[in-house]
Amino acid sequence: MLDLEGIYKNESVEDVLLHFAPRTPYPSIDRMYVNYKFEIVANGHLLETYQRVIREGKLLENGKPLPEKDPNWKEPKFVTNNKYGIE
Repeated sequence: MLDLEGIYKNESVEDVLLHFAPRTPYPSIDRMYVNYKFEIVANGHLLETYQRVIREGKLLENGKPLPEKDPNWKEPKFVTNNKYGIE
């Protein structure tokens, strides 16, 4: 079973975005941070990080609800290590 709470509480905001943004709309990611680590949303860190990964070419906004993986995208280590039940 996927441990979403563990991911949102323990992993960097950038890594969470790199994994979830191509498959989950931003408002859903925002809502998960509100549930598990509110201060990330309250201080603007989530939006700042999202904008930065777009600028750095890790995610590509395409006019659709979900961004695409850009050439500089790398799978986060928590995913490659199969942490939190991710397969």
